[in-house]
Amino acid sequence: MAESVVLLDFWASAFGLRVRIALAEKRVEYEYKEQDLCNKSPFLLQSNPVHKKIPVLIHNGRPICESHIIVEYIDEVWTDRSPLLPKDPYQRANARFWTDYINKKVYDTGSNIWKKKGEAKEAAKKEFIESLKLVEGQLGDEPYFGGETFGYVDIMLIPFASWFHAYETEGNFKMENECPKLMEWVKRCKERKSVYKALPDPHKVYDFVLSMKKRLGIE
Repeated sequence: MAESVVLLDFWASAFGLRVRIALAEKRVEYEYKEQDLCNKSPFLLQSNPVHKKIPVLIHNGRPICESHIIVEYIDEVWTDRSPLLPKDPYQRANARFWTDYINKKVYDTGSNIWKKKGEAKEAAKKEFIESLKLVEGQLGDEPYFGGETFGYVDIMLIPFASWFHAYETEGNFKMENECPKLMEWVKRCKERKSVYKALPDPHKVYDFVLSMKKRLGIE
């Protein structure tokens, strides 16, 4: 019986990009189904009835939800190539810790830069930069968060690079000035086929942000 892998996703989703990069690293072929998040399909609602969100990976008819859980699942199922999580239990725990931090701090504060106004926007920008500097400190002088190996934490963070232009433009700052080592890491990651083929154009992402602001009535 042929293996069936389907991904329900949205082109600009940083969380969906994690799954696409992980699948590419593992060289797993899959069917991509773009979702309209303003008019969610019955298939998406059936596949993720709890959160009703993308991404959803459907492997042989069984749905898996939440990007970090999906990436771990991919790593555990396709074990014969490109391991993503470190083998050492402590390092695995550390990778999960930084993933949780990225989910709660980097994503939320970055989004607030374009969702908020005035002092709230400035506070979000400050918190976003501070959170990225902490992440940059964890990277240190290594090429990747896993040392010499591109892996789990890299996959968790690199999709947000496509949103950096939007954050910079809305917040009036430059990532190169604030986190130079992290931006060098971004350049290294973008040299990987799995990454550069997946990441959308940052200007297109910013156009999407502008459309979201208009829809939400944010001036």
